[in-house]
Amino acid sequence: MDYGNAPEDDSPARSWLDSHDKLFGSFINNKWNKDNEADIPLAPSVSPSTGEVLAETVQATTDDVDAAVDAARTAFTSWSALEPHARARHIYAIARNLQKHSRLLAVVESMDNGKPIRETRDVDIPAAVRHMYYHAGWAQIMDTELPNYEPVGVIAQIIPWNFPLLMLAWKIAPALAMGNTVVLKPAPSTRLSAALFADILAESGLPPGVVNIISGDNDMASHLSAHPDVDKVAFTGSTAVGKHLQRQLAGTNTKLSLELGGKSPVVVYESADLDGAVEGLVNGIWFNQGQVCCAGSRLLVQESVAEVFVEKLKRRMDTLRVGNSLEKNIDMSAIIDETQRERIQSMVQIGIDEGADIYQPKDCVPEDGCFFPPTLVTNVQSTSTLVQEEIFGPVLVAQTFRTPAEAVKLANNTRYGLSAGVWTEKVGLALETALQIKAGVIWVNTHNVFDAAAGFGGYKESGFGREGGREGLYEYIKLAWKKGGKRIVGENVKENGGEWGKPRTPPLPSTPSPSSGLEGGIPGVDRTPKMYIGGAQKRPDGNYVLPIMSSDGKKLVGQVGDGNRKDVRDAVSAACKAAPGWGKRGAYNRSQILFYIAENLSIRKEEFASRLDDMTGCGIEEGRLEVDMSISRLFTYASYADKYGGAIQETAFSGVTSSINEPVGVVGVVCSNDRPLLQFVSAVAPAVVRGNSVVVCPSEKYPLAATDLYQVLDTSDLPGGVINIVTGQSSVIAKTLSEHQAVDGIWYFGDEEGCYNTQRLAAENMKRTFVCAEGRDWMDKAQGEGEEFLREASEVKNIWIPTGESMPGGGGAY
Repeated sequence: MDYGNAPEDDSPARSWLDSHDKLFGSFINNKWNKDNEADIPLAPSVSPSTGEVLAETVQATTDDVDAAVDAARTAFTSWSALEPHARARHIYAIARNLQKHSRLLAVVESMDNGKPIRETRDVDIPAAVRHMYYHAGWAQIMDTELPNYEPVGVIAQIIPWNFPLLMLAWKIAPALAMGNTVVLKPAPSTRLSAALFADILAESGLPPGVVNIISGDNDMASHLSAHPDVDKVAFTGSTAVGKHLQRQLAGTNTKLSLELGGKSPVVVYESADLDGAVEGLVNGIWFNQGQVCCAGSRLLVQESVAEVFVEKLKRRMDTLRVGNSLEKNIDMSAIIDETQRERIQSMVQIGIDEGADIYQPKDCVPEDGCFFPPTLVTNVQSTSTLVQEEIFGPVLVAQTFRTPAEAVKLANNTRYGLSAGVWTEKVGLALETALQIKAGVIWVNTHNVFDAAAGFGGYKESGFGREGGREGLYEYIKLAWKKGGKRIVGENVKENGGEWGKPRTPPLPSTPSPSSGLEGGIPGVDRTPKMYIGGAQKRPDGNYVLPIMSSDGKKLVGQVGDGNRKDVRDAVSAACKAAPGWGKRGAYNRSQILFYIAENLSIRKEEFASRLDDMTGCGIEEGRLEVDMSISRLFTYASYADKYGGAIQETAFSGVTSSINEPVGVVGVVCSNDRPLLQFVSAVAPAVVRGNSVVVCPSEKYPLAATDLYQVLDTSDLPGGVINIVTGQSSVIAKTLSEHQAVDGIWYFGDEEGCYNTQRLAAENMKRTFVCAEGRDWMDKAQGEGEEFLREASEVKNIWIPTGESMPGGGGAY
C-alpha cells in the first residue's frame, strides 16, 4: 500500500522564527540578550530532515553564565519565600500556556530535532504539560507533605538533544515547585523549543530571574556546572560526561543527579503474545529513531520461538515508513546530525567486522536528509561490541536464551541499568524477571511509557537520582537542618589526591601504662580483635596492629588490626556473596534480626558504656546514653523494615505502576570519630535493613566499640557476610572501597579531603555516594536517623504493568 503525503503546516513556526529575525541569544531576567560582543561565530539550528538552517544563536560566554547565575540567585530570595499557592499558580499558568501553544511547540520541536511530528504532538508536548500540572500540585502541598525540607537554591540544568522540551519540562517543573531557581542550558543542536519556552514563560508572568536559559559550547557548560554559586547540577546525557561532572563536583557539597546512557534489554519469552511483542519492540527501539537513552536496543528472545519471532520482526521492519519529520504518516525520521549518523554507521560496521549479520529494509530512506534505516543485528556474542556499547540509533541487537535464569543473566550483563522490557502472558514470570533485572524502570508487555507521577532513572553507570514522582522531588530539596553551603576544594587537596589513601608507616609496639592489661602483676589474656569478614574473625593480611589509647593518651586500651587492600577485597567478596540472599529475605525477617541485635546489645550495656568511657573519656553516664540511643536506633530501623517497600504510583497509565525500593547492593561505610558506637549503628542499620550488605570501617581512633559488636552479631542470627568490619586507617579503606568495581555505593562521614577523594574515585563506575563533611549531631534524631538514610540505602524501581484484555505496545501514557 502506498501512502499519500500528509505534511504538517509549518507556517506558524516560521512566523515565530521570523518574529525573532531567526536570531536567539541568552534569556536572562525574562529578557533576550542577542548582543555578540565577543564576536563568537553564531551557532546554526539545522533541520535534520532537510538540512535547512532554521535560525542562529549567539553563543553565551562565561560572563553570560555569571549574569544568569546572579539573576537566579537574586530571584531565589523572593521565589523561595513565596507562599506555596503562589508558586503553584505560576507553574499552573505555565502549564496552561504550554497547552495553548502545544501545536506550535510540536512543530518547532519536530523541525529542530528531526523526530516525527506524530511523536512531538502526541507524546513529547503532552508529557511536558503533564509535568507542569503535576508539579504545580506539589508546589501547593509542599509545606504539608515535606515539612522538614527547604529548597536547595540555584540549579544548573543541562539537557540533551533527543527530547529537548520534555527534558526541559521534567527538570524545570520540580525545581520551581520546590522553590528553587534555574539556569538551563539546552543542547547545542536543539535550542529552538527552549527559546519558544522562554517566550511562554514571559507570557505566563513568571518573575524575572526564576528561569534563565543560556546556550553555548562545552567550556561554557563546564563553567556553569562548576560555578561557585550553583547549589545543584542536574544533567542528562552521556555516561562519559556524567563521570566528568561527578569528579568535577567532588567534595563541593553540590547536589548532583545524573540520567545517563543505557543498553536496555527486552526479554521475550515463548509465552508472550509474539505479535504484540513485535509492536512493542518497534516502539521500544525505533521510537525517535532509537535516539533514546532507554531504547530497547537488546532483544533477548527465548530460543524456542526465536526463529519465528525474528521473521515476524523483519516483516514488520519492511513496513516501517521513514521520511520528513513533518509528514504525519511516517514511523521514523532523521538522525540528529551527520556526526551522529556516521557514528551509527561506524558501529554497525564494527558489528559486521566482528562477524554479525545485518538486516535492513531495502530502499526505505530518502536520498536527501540525515537518515539511517531501521537495523537488526543477529549472530552476536555477549562480548560483542554492539551488545555492550550504546549505539544511540535505530539499531537492534538480538540474542537468544533458553531459561529464565539465563535471560536474567544476559539482561544484567551490562554496565548500564536504566530500563528493561519483559514480554510474557505469565504474570508471575513477568514479575519475577522484573524484580531480578537491575534497572530503574521495567515495562511489562509495553515499552516507553512515562508519566510525571513515576520516577525515571537508572542503576549502575546509567546514573543516580530520579526525575518525576515523589522520589524526584528529593533532588531539589534539602533537610532544613543542613545549613552548610557550597565548599571550595582547596588546590592543596586536589594536588594531594594521588597521596590520599596511601598507608602510613605502621606504628611501633606501644608501651603500656603500669596498670594496662595487668592482673596482679600478670599480663591479661590478649583479646586483640581481628577483622570481621563473612561472619568470622579473620587475621589481618598485613599482620600489623594499631594501638588504641585512652583519651588522655596515657593508657593502652587495646589494639586492632591495620586493614589493607587485601582485607577490604576479602570483605567485599564476602558482602557480594551475602547480598543476593539477604536482599531476598522478607522485611519481617530482617526486622527481627535487628531487634535481636538490639536485645543482645542491651544485655551488655554496661560493658559498652565502660568501653566508650575508656576510649573517649566521655564519662560512664554519657556512655550509657550513647548505648541507649544505639539501641533506640536499631529499634527505629527494625520498625522501618516493612514500612518502606514502595508504593503504587497514580499515573495516567492504564494499568498498575509499582514503585519498589530495592537494595543498592554492596555499600561501603566509613565512619568518623564522632560517637563511635552510635554512628556505626546509625549508618549500618538502615543499610542492612533495606537488604544491602555492608563493608564498614569503624572509627579509626575509637574502633573497639565496633569490634566489641562481633559477639553481638554472632549471637543475633545475622547471616555471615551481611556486615563486614575492617579496622585500620580510614583513608586507606575508603580509597579501596571507592575504587572497587563491585561496591555499589559508599558512605563517607569524615573530613573534607576524604569527601573529595571518595566522590572523585567513585566516579569510575558511577557509585552512589553519601558524604558528610559538615558533621552531624548523631544524638539528634533529626540528623542521625530517618528517611534520608533509608533513601540512600535504596534504589527506586518502577514497574509498569498494563491491565485489561488489550495490552498497549507503549509510546506514552498521555
